[in-house]
Amino acid sequence: FSLDQQQKPKGDETSVDINIATVSETLKRALRYFSAIQGHDGHWPGDFPGPLFTTATMIIVLYVTESLGTTLSSEHRKEICRYLYNRQNMDGGWGLHAEGESSMLSSALNYTALRLLGEDADGGPDMSMPKARKWIHDHGGTTMIPILGKVWLSVLGVSEWSGVNPMPPELFLLPSFVPIQPGRLWSHFRMAFIPMSYLYGKKFVGPITKLVLSLREELHIHPYKKINWKQARKLCAKEDAYHPHTWLQECLSDCLYSFGEPFLACWPVSHMRRKALRQIANFLKYEDDISRYICIGAAQKALSMLCCWSENPSSDAFKRHLARVADFLWLGEDGMKVRVCAGQSWDVAFAVQAILASNVAEEFGTTLRKAHHFIKASQIVDNPSGDFSRKYRHISKGGWAFQVADQGWQVSDCTAEALKALLLLSKFPSEIVGDQMETCRFHDAVNILLSLQNPNGGYGTWELARTYPWMENLNMTEIYADIMVEHQYVECTSSVIQALALFRQKYPGHREDEVEQCIRRATEFIEKLQNEDGSWFGSWGICFTYGTWFAIEGLSAVGQCYSNSTYIRKGCQFLLSKQLRNGGWGESHLSSTTKAYTNLDGEKSHIVNTAWAMLALMKAGQAERDPSPLHEAARLIMSMQLGNGDFPQEEMIGSFLKNGPLCYMAYRNIFPIWALGEYHRLVLCSG
Repeated sequence: FSLDQQQKPKGDETSVDINIATVSETLKRALRYFSAIQGHDGHWPGDFPGPLFTTATMIIVLYVTESLGTTLSSEHRKEICRYLYNRQNMDGGWGLHAEGESSMLSSALNYTALRLLGEDADGGPDMSMPKARKWIHDHGGTTMIPILGKVWLSVLGVSEWSGVNPMPPELFLLPSFVPIQPGRLWSHFRMAFIPMSYLYGKKFVGPITKLVLSLREELHIHPYKKINWKQARKLCAKEDAYHPHTWLQECLSDCLYSFGEPFLACWPVSHMRRKALRQIANFLKYEDDISRYICIGAAQKALSMLCCWSENPSSDAFKRHLARVADFLWLGEDGMKVRVCAGQSWDVAFAVQAILASNVAEEFGTTLRKAHHFIKASQIVDNPSGDFSRKYRHISKGGWAFQVADQGWQVSDCTAEALKALLLLSKFPSEIVGDQMETCRFHDAVNILLSLQNPNGGYGTWELARTYPWMENLNMTEIYADIMVEHQYVECTSSVIQALALFRQKYPGHREDEVEQCIRRATEFIEKLQNEDGSWFGSWGICFTYGTWFAIEGLSAVGQCYSNSTYIRKGCQFLLSKQLRNGGWGESHLSSTTKAYTNLDGEKSHIVNTAWAMLALMKAGQAERDPSPLHEAARLIMSMQLGNGDFPQEEMIGSFLKNGPLCYMAYRNIFPIWALGEYHRLVLCSG
């Protein structure tokens, strides 16, 4: 379908008639479309846009490793350029994400990527390149780029490593009980920091080509040889400084820069660096092997791939890395990009629950069978190889990754949502949905969920918390918050509660006491997180609507309801207070950044926010008290449906690290289907 088709909803919400027949037809039309775009293996292929600098980092690696021409054809490169130009802001820069104001990090790296892809310094549609360069110069040049950008430009040879705050690889030699040991950091940051410290320790620089020398002139506002790199390492553009360095960080960096680095370079202490680099190289090789060279995400893959090449450019390991670059590429209407990752397992688990929520699920048996097969095939069936705990990895057997089993990184809520979907499918005849999974594999899933609960009762994402909250004071990124520690979240905790509550109905004898205790502690954790206004902060979706939906679902799974729970009553009151005049809900990504509920501009509604609010209210029995808010919301969702059954793509609806909106493309189909299915079944048919 074309963009023009996608942008034309059926009509005004006031003209939509609400009854069993019209809702049923809207639902079936949505399900027919959604089934039609399902992949042959059962998942829903789709884009997963996030940070706008992700594509650029992969281009830098391919250029430095002299693999750009062999990995990306001329058509690939053309489409990537088209994507980067399409995402350029009117002022010439690029935002941290597609909806963000221009930032130095994305602007400098995307300009660099376009030049590496062959674009002329004075070229681009409508003089895009000179505009980008002007924005960069007007904001101080690339000495103002945050530390992540400083690393990438140093690798390329466009900046100097002496302009980067120290990231000593010797930290990797510390005992595991030391809080600052990199192995204790949050997994996503750990798998970026460790390869960055490796590159820093080697002071690795790629080939200095004519283009690199030209970029030195294009990106800096002062002559390259006259730049004060010692001073530059502390600089960060105000547009990028969401989480500025603390005075403690500045003091530590100064000490390491002035005293630590010179000392570590002296014999015989310099032996420690060589030892640290060897250990990190072995660690990264292990991670590459057990993740089948996908790594935990695109940014981490780019760094690991570069480290691999720096060790041995001709190695089979580097060739395997190159072979999996294609896993991250996506060609969309806006061009080709490198996706942050691909949430195949996550989307399928939600999609199954959405379809099963309706009264018409049995009409879409083929869709469910394919999805059922995909979920079963995506379960991780083994733990990481060898003595994985010494490599700072958790057990993974029985879990599900955000992407596919190959990647091997278990995630708590992905495991819980997949388990929920399988347990719900097991209630349907196998002739319709296929054979259910073996009992032992259900047990494996529960075992890993029980192992991931933290002492406070909450659940993080990939692992248990391994270090202390005060470590966030050492956050070096400047652009993100809550990146150092594996924090616990209402969403992950709720998903686990719901999954375990379903599991104990089907398998009441498996680790019964432990399951009961886990649910109780997790419930208490969610209750403690409620804000004064009745909301819960959502960290992986936008934002208070998302968190409140999850919280109400989790509390309802243990028997709480509107009449017996003040938590649910306050949550419902909060949601109802945010309903817009058109019947919908519309929350901005600024809620995540500012930690205060913020509507979209112009009191605009968002179809996914509206669906989340509907699901929460229906779970809490809103239909019995006053169904009118649900009627208004359903009318709005129905009015937004396109002629082919799809729903329009609206603002980004995912989030991470407070300052990083994500776009879950499948959400625009999954959650309207889910909300209308529940509405049709619980409100109209039961009423």
